[in-house]
Amino acid sequence: MAEVIIIGGGAAGMAAAVFAAEAGHKVQVFEKNEKLGRKLFITGKGRCNFTNACETEEFFQYVVSNPKFLYSAFYGFTNQAAIEFFERLGVRTKIERGNRVFPSSDHSSDIIRSLEMRMKKLGVRIHLNTRVEEVLVKEQKAYGVRLSGNTEVHGDCLILAAGGCSYPVTGSDGDGYRIAEELQIPVKPLSPALVPLAVKEDYIPMLQGLSLRNVSLKISDHKKVLYEEFGELLFTHFGVSGPLVLKASSYIGNKLEQGALKAFIDLKPALSFEQLDQRLVRDFEAGRNKQFKSVIHGLLPSKLVPVMLALGRIPSEKKVNVITKEERQDFVALVKAFPMTLLKTRGFEEAIITQGGIDTRGINPSTMESKKIRHLHVIGEVLDLDALTGGFNLQIAWSTAYAAVQGIQEEL
Repeated sequence: MAEVIIIGGGAAGMAAAVFAAEAGHKVQVFEKNEKLGRKLFITGKGRCNFTNACETEEFFQYVVSNPKFLYSAFYGFTNQAAIEFFERLGVRTKIERGNRVFPSSDHSSDIIRSLEMRMKKLGVRIHLNTRVEEVLVKEQKAYGVRLSGNTEVHGDCLILAAGGCSYPVTGSDGDGYRIAEELQIPVKPLSPALVPLAVKEDYIPMLQGLSLRNVSLKISDHKKVLYEEFGELLFTHFGVSGPLVLKASSYIGNKLEQGALKAFIDLKPALSFEQLDQRLVRDFEAGRNKQFKSVIHGLLPSKLVPVMLALGRIPSEKKVNVITKEERQDFVALVKAFPMTLLKTRGFEEAIITQGGIDTRGINPSTMESKKIRHLHVIGEVLDLDALTGGFNLQIAWSTAYAAVQGIQEEL
């Protein structure tokens, strides 16, 4: 039996506490918030998409940073293992579009409650409103923590599960990075990921609330295409959001820090330029005496029509029977490449996860133990690991937590 100290009571920390206590260890969790799992509570709009039921080998396709580092941890505790784990804790689950797995109740509180109840049943000591100021190290071995108020708590093994910088209102304020840097453990530069993007053009706020499905988004820096994908997008008062944009942010966020990027939405990706042009020809023939603005209402969402008319060269009142081929094809080009200028991400306040973090090269991928400080294991979002939306980031939390506890078993 080991005395295990866990820094952070979020997803990874709570899971590690359960795994360690089930393995027979004495466990203490130190959480600076007034309750456990504050960020987990708002995950998936409060529904908690806690993993993804994709095929095991597919999982790594959705990991953006350092997927190879995760091989050992993920195969040690797979997505199927996560589903079985929560069902064993009494959470009924369901699988939705995109293989996303949720509690059947659609309440993230069920996930939090199941972990908390299991922790308490196993005798885990939970310290709320308790901030860890320092990890205590002697001869390159971690042996305890110093809390605010200068109290020291000693243990055999430590697990750092302090989270990232995203949604700082939930307590994710970068404490784990501070602790790592004080221990001279390398930390990769941090940036917000899975985050909405701010747009320059003043016509974008006019589209606020409009959701576009089955569109294509292309982002470039003038020299080359940085991102191109198909999916769903949402216009907001500041720019764009939705699954397509959140995914893009994980790939182009760092580029945006260097300057604005051009983006184009293909509003009709299922049709080639020629096919869309032929459709417009047919629509024009069917409504020969109608005004242009009336005819395109059948082609585009009504909220988008005034903006497209303003951007295009064809006067809205012009009769379609006098529109030239050049005018028509210019409009087709606009539908196939609706332009925007991306300025910046919306920052950590609105980011789902943090990109960057404790350098995985300094961590043993099988045990999550620091190569620099023995008996210190690092798990969850504080690591330089991030994935796309769909339950993959929480799976990283569960898998790395399990690996850390397996590592502790090996140390004894």
